[in-house]
Amino acid sequence: MKATGIIRKVDELGRVVIPIEIRNQFNIVEKDPIEIYVSGNSIVLKKYEPNCIFCGNTENLTEYKNKLVCDKCCQELNILHEKSEK
Repeated sequence: MKATGIIRKVDELGRVVIPIEIRNQFNIVEKDPIEIYVSGNSIVLKKYEPNCIFCGNTENLTEYKNKLVCDKCCQELNILHEKSEK
């Protein structure tokens, strides 16, 4: 990870302001969802990108039963379905 030299304090509600320079760099605007996870002993913030539940791809997604599946995985599932019908 790259250090930015920017330090922010957590407020009484547990909030931290992400500096405008970093928001601009990652194209984060008001109301964008941010994913929060832990990596070792670090807290990582990442702009949320919907992805395929099978392979993690973020492009050409189709929603099926409230889950996202990419075109490639849809094709693979279709092949499996066709084989099971034989």
